[in-house]
Amino acid sequence: MNVTILTTPGCLNCGILEKMLKQLGVNYDLIDVTENPEYLTKFQIFTAPGLIIEGKLILTGVPKFDKLKKLIANFR
Repeated sequence: MNVTILTTPGCLNCGILEKMLKQLGVNYDLIDVTENPEYLTKFQIFTAPGLIIEGKLILTGVPKFDKLKKLIANFR
């Protein structure tokens, strides 16, 4: 499963999402959208974090843990 977090410097919510993914045993890549602004256009996000799974924007912001767990289960 290919998972990416779109992040910004100092984003506290991004750190929360990272911790949640680690708890679920999910490996992920981080992309700083301030250094890679093309991702803002490609995925049309206006808030960080953005969670991309298999090349699709699944959500922005921080979901409840159970919701994230269900989303991840759908891709496994």
